[in-house]
Amino acid sequence: MPECHGKRLRKEALAVKFDGRDIAEMARLPLKQLAVIMEWYATGRAFKKKEIEFHPERVAVAQQIAQNLYARLSLLLDLGLGYLLMERSSPTLSPGELQRLRLATQIYSNLFGVVYVLDEPSAGLHPADIAALLRALDKLKAAGNSLFIVEHDLDVIRHAEWVVDVGPGPGDQGGQVLYSGELPGLAKVSASSTRRYLFCEERMPYREPRKPHGWFILEGIARNNLNQLDVAFPLGVFVTVTGVSGSGKSSLVSQAVVDLLSARLGYEAPAPEEGEELRQPEPVNESGKITAGMENIKRLVVVDQKPIGRTPRSNLATYTGLFDHVRQLFAATKMAKARRYDAGRFSFNVPKGRCATCQGEGSVMIELLFLPSVYAPCPTCHGARYNAKTLEIVYRDKNIADVLAMTVDEAKAFFQEEPPLQRSLDVLREVGVGYLRLGQPAPELSGGEAQRIKLATELQRAGKGYTLYILDEPTTGLHPADVDKLMIQLNSLVDAGNTVIVVEQDMRMVASSDWVIDIGPGAGDEGGKIVAAGPPSKVATIKESKTAPYLAAFIGN
Repeated sequence: MPECHGKRLRKEALAVKFDGRDIAEMARLPLKQLAVIMEWYATGRAFKKKEIEFHPERVAVAQQIAQNLYARLSLLLDLGLGYLLMERSSPTLSPGELQRLRLATQIYSNLFGVVYVLDEPSAGLHPADIAALLRALDKLKAAGNSLFIVEHDLDVIRHAEWVVDVGPGPGDQGGQVLYSGELPGLAKVSASSTRRYLFCEERMPYREPRKPHGWFILEGIARNNLNQLDVAFPLGVFVTVTGVSGSGKSSLVSQAVVDLLSARLGYEAPAPEEGEELRQPEPVNESGKITAGMENIKRLVVVDQKPIGRTPRSNLATYTGLFDHVRQLFAATKMAKARRYDAGRFSFNVPKGRCATCQGEGSVMIELLFLPSVYAPCPTCHGARYNAKTLEIVYRDKNIADVLAMTVDEAKAFFQEEPPLQRSLDVLREVGVGYLRLGQPAPELSGGEAQRIKLATELQRAGKGYTLYILDEPTTGLHPADVDKLMIQLNSLVDAGNTVIVVEQDMRMVASSDWVIDIGPGAGDEGGKIVAAGPPSKVATIKESKTAPYLAAFIGN
């Protein structure tokens, strides 16, 4: 806007200055820079002698406000969020950043006697940031609160005073409390998968890194905190990109690489996500070019954590293509042939086979006066999605609704005589989603589950090589045992002649890769540079890298 120049406020509001800046300019400062300013006022060093002498009441009020702000900012800095801007919109924050912001708010509230339940607070955090997280959690506990934490990070588990291990497997294979007590006692529980990773003293076996088949080179990359960055990615190998939170990893890989490569391959730019903020407060300086490597890249696949669908009509079976074969099996039964039912009859998107009351959704919306609408199981089909005539058709004593209610693991046993289905089901189990139901609606899936379903779908396709796969933190929400399964699948993509680039903080995956690119050294303006690049064993020796000591401890350097 020409009137406010993107500051969103009237000139009367912008006329008020603090430390020589209007409120819009203050909002565009990183939190760490804002903390420096507030400390100056909180300690009283910013006030002139005349102000203190003639307006002591004003100085006292300003100093008290600055002290409160500085205390809040100190908590945010301690949680590794100093690179954020105050005007950063909530939809652009990662789940990990949002959770840490809420955590800081609770610490500052000084409540006691509260039970806090946190779901994977370490998600997306670099090992160097986890130490700050643990300090914050200790403050909450010291204030007289209790913390119940769902977590897979081994450092967080080791920091706990009481551990509850649930298992032994996922889905129907789990649900049992294998151990509840202090950490050392878990070492005696042989059925625990967690135990192997917490107490095993064996180092990962050394694997000779693969040799690159070529190099994908980008020059002059400018995105967010990246400033004219030159970078070279080896092709035909497994690459991990590391760095502290906010260092610029996703800006480089998920933005710059994806945008530039998509443009060269002729891909259309992805449409904005629903609810995504389109306004830019000021023009964004984006530049960069690809200078080498395109002869070895024919296809780009981004396996992200965006939903596989936004309505209950999209589910695991429909997304992966499993459902097409299942419907054909039902259409091939004697009763279906006698009634002249084709495969379309068994789709809940087609009127002839679906329930007329819920239109195949399995639930109906109930509008409430003065309250938000709620969904309830369909009173006609009771959630089955199909009409009674369709449900009369059975395959091996199961109707189509029964099959959709099966987990991947159950379907594996049920369809043991169907090789086409077996391959798809095997891959889904190998990426760690064997506990999901075939008909599980897309809105019920987490970002990590959606990402692994996309990966499984890609693994089912006949690989011809020359494909570049990009994944952003695929280990989020995964147990170390599931990380091992995921690495097997990613390595199979590389062995087929493809390149895999992963933005990752899990040192187990980083140590197993062929090449590491470490971005840093810090976050925000202190990051955006390549601190180290090379095989894991080399990066682990670089003193300037914040990743190096954690990687070295993992691989035994």
